[in-house]
Amino acid sequence: MDSIRWGRRIRAYRKLKRVSQIDLAKALQVAPATLGKMERGVKEPTEQQWTQIAQALDIEIEELKGSKEGEQRDT
Repeated sequence: MDSIRWGRRIRAYRKLKRVSQIDLAKALQVAPATLGKMERGVKEPTEQQWTQIAQALDIEIEELKGSKEGEQRDT
């Protein structure tokens, strides 16, 4: 997945769930600046962080990554 796209998905779901960047960063045990880099597509989350983000936002990891069946994928 393209870095800008996954970063935007993280930010969009965080805002949709009304979770502050500081609260999500605490859940991930990272600095808010690090989460900001993830949301801007500068730093890709590790697999563990993807899982933690999905759990903190109460969504499926596939939904967060945009890999649910029926979603448009890059070709």
